[in-house]
Amino acid sequence: MTITLEMMPPLMFGGLIIAMLIGYPVAFTLAAVGLSFGFLSIYLGFFDLNFLQAIPGRIFGSVLSNELLLAIPFFTFMGAILERCGLAEDMLDSMGQLFGPIRGGLGYSVIIVGFILGAITGTVAAQVIAMALISMPVMIRYGYNIRYITGVLAASGTITQLVPPSLVLIVLADQLGKSVGDMYLGAWGPSVSQILLFAGYTFLLGIFKPSHVPAVPIDARTLTGWALWKKCLLGIIPSAVLIFVVLGTMMMGLATPTEAGAMGAVGAIVLAAIHHKDFSATGRKVLIIGVIAGGIGTIIAMLYSENLIFRLAFAITYLAVVWICLEAVKIPDLRDLIKQGYETTMRITCMVTFILIGSTCFSVVFLGVSGGVWLEHLLTSLPGGVWGFLIFINLFIFFLAFFLDFFEIAFIILPMIAPIAQKVLAPVVGPDAALIWFGVMLCVNMQTSFLHPPFGFALFYLRGVAPKEVKSSDIYWGAMPWIGLQAIMVALVIAFPVVVTGLLDKPLDVDLNKVKIEVPQIELPPLDFGQPKQ
Repeated sequence: MTITLEMMPPLMFGGLIIAMLIGYPVAFTLAAVGLSFGFLSIYLGFFDLNFLQAIPGRIFGSVLSNELLLAIPFFTFMGAILERCGLAEDMLDSMGQLFGPIRGGLGYSVIIVGFILGAITGTVAAQVIAMALISMPVMIRYGYNIRYITGVLAASGTITQLVPPSLVLIVLADQLGKSVGDMYLGAWGPSVSQILLFAGYTFLLGIFKPSHVPAVPIDARTLTGWALWKKCLLGIIPSAVLIFVVLGTMMMGLATPTEAGAMGAVGAIVLAAIHHKDFSATGRKVLIIGVIAGGIGTIIAMLYSENLIFRLAFAITYLAVVWICLEAVKIPDLRDLIKQGYETTMRITCMVTFILIGSTCFSVVFLGVSGGVWLEHLLTSLPGGVWGFLIFINLFIFFLAFFLDFFEIAFIILPMIAPIAQKVLAPVVGPDAALIWFGVMLCVNMQTSFLHPPFGFALFYLRGVAPKEVKSSDIYWGAMPWIGLQAIMVALVIAFPVVVTGLLDKPLDVDLNKVKIEVPQIELPPLDFGQPKQ
């Protein structure tokens, strides 16, 4: 049988799926399939060997020199530090006691803390594990339904994929060619809406099945009044400051994603130090001085232009940060924690880089055999127009998420369908917001990749730390309602694009044909060259 050019794109997809089902690592599978079909295409005469020179060109020009991807190790390091520094324990304990008197109070505390931790860590694995280790025994002790416990812990851990500064959003912004700040702005609406959906489900359970989510008995509440509020604020305020340092500076245009990630990494070390029991009294005084100096510098910058007092104030703040970081290094626990953070960052960064290199090999060859044309014809000929396209893509991503990680979906599938999505969705929300809407929609969808039985990673993490009396079937069935809530969120984002586009800058409504550029005429004095010199 003769292989034609039209047969190559579906054959490449089929070969990729078979290789991944066999169990080969995705990064090397992508490279191997791409290069194999590349040499086959050369043999069949679809292109010559010179075409493959585009692969190293794109790897060194678009992957290894991509400054936006430098943000990934910084945010990974920040999450690795914060997930183990004790912040989650303090927040879950205080929030649990604050909401304990109401039905579903422990569930609300898990949802809210999951949202806050998602905004400062950006990693799913440790968030699910930390919250399960802390909250699951308490919820079991007070009679919560076991399937609700497993579901709310897994789902609240996966919300970190959607809440800025999520690594997924950084990768999506890079692959779609949009700014990270716009992607973050677009994600706030769905992330807050999803938290409200989770809380609403818990509220309805409290009404219709109160035995599933009982209130915490009065004798179990060890903190009340100002002591309880103080503990809550000591967890929330430093987290809010770090969120502003990372996200606020980026969205106001004061820092690039890489610079914001670097500040977040340093801020995570500071936050871990001030939460540690061995943090010295001198360090606390330095912290207070640094906070006061930073506040003075900020006020001066808002009211006046930058001057000597502004520079001195922030110089004191920087010195305070250096002092606290040096104290963190002197504490053995934190020194080990920083080392573990470096190791985690190295592993994840290497994984992302190798997947990017492999996906580059695959995508170059795929485009070389007219795969882009084949895919565009396939997707634009779907019935239902825009809505048919969106429904098909979301179902396709939903089922891919059973087998692929979000990094793999973003690097393999997204570059192929992004140009088609831009063309199809631009008439609905405008060309500027089309890919932001599309990217956030897929981010909401890809959350389910962590909850899919039987391969959802959040379920694996939960199984690893859950007590033996918790059955695997309880973990799988407990995830089902929350997958449904995430599917409802996808439907809401499709039906109401304003959930994503509401915070984005509106495009300027300017008719370029009516724009006039007026250049004032400048009268120059007549040139007098004088008499020629002899």
